[in-house]
Parts: sequence; C-alpha cells; structure tokens
Amino acid sequence: MSPSNTDFPGALPAPEAEGCQATREILNRVGDKWSLYIIASLARGRLRFNALKRSINGISQRMLTLTLKGMERDGLISRTVYPTIPPRVDYELTVLGRTLLEPVMALVNWANDNRSAIEEAHRHFDSAAKSGGTEGTDSQR
Repeated sequence: MSPSNTDFPGALPAPEAEGCQATREILNRVGDKWSLYIIASLARGRLRFNALKRSINGISQRMLTLTLKGMERDGLISRTVYPTIPPRVDYELTVLGRTLLEPVMALVNWANDNRSAIEEAHRHFDSAAKSGGTEGTDSQR
C-alpha cells in the first residue's frame, strides 16, 4: 500500500492547489544543480566571483553569472560591488539563503550516504532491462 500525502506532515499540495506554481518555481531554483553547489560553497562565507567559480567544478562563467542573478533576485544571496580597479564583487548568502543550509546539507549528506545503494540499484535495473524485463525492481520502491 502506498503512502498518501496525508501520511507526511508538510506534504506537497495537490497540483491544482493555489500556490503550487509558485512553490514549483522556488523548488526549481533551489533544486537545480548549480544553485546547490553555490549554496554549499557560500556556506563557508563570502566569496569573490572567481573563487566561487573555482570552487564549483564544471560550471561555466555564463552559467554561474545566470544562476547568481537568479539567486540574487530570489533573495538568497547578496552581491556587493567595491569601487576598485578592477571592480571587486563579493557574494554571500543572505539570512534567507542561510535558512537553506540545513535542508541542502541534509540532501547532500543523504546522497553521499546512499550513493552505493543507488549505484547498486542502477546495476540491478540495467541488468534486468538487458535481460528483457524489469521484474523484481518493484521490491526496491
């Protein structure tokens, strides 16, 4: 028997519920790949753009710029420009952004703790798919 939304406090609202679109937009922002890395990087404190870029393996300058702008618009990070030559720009989590640290780090820790189990599930699923079916995979759900 599968659990219903009422089994979990704070469960997601029904798709047609008022506010669902806004919730989805917020979750899309904080749940995207680069935002999570930015939040985790800024957890240690204020960083300049290039230091932030170096701390996130694989992110392009353009993607970092776009993601930072979106996060700034959402009130999750602040951007401080210093009138130097060349201009110095620092980024840091806002009070609102810092409230994301606990759930984000819980998700990161969960992923680290369960990486082996997920890799094993992938192997099991892929092996079953190659042999002509995915029998037995329901027991893992």
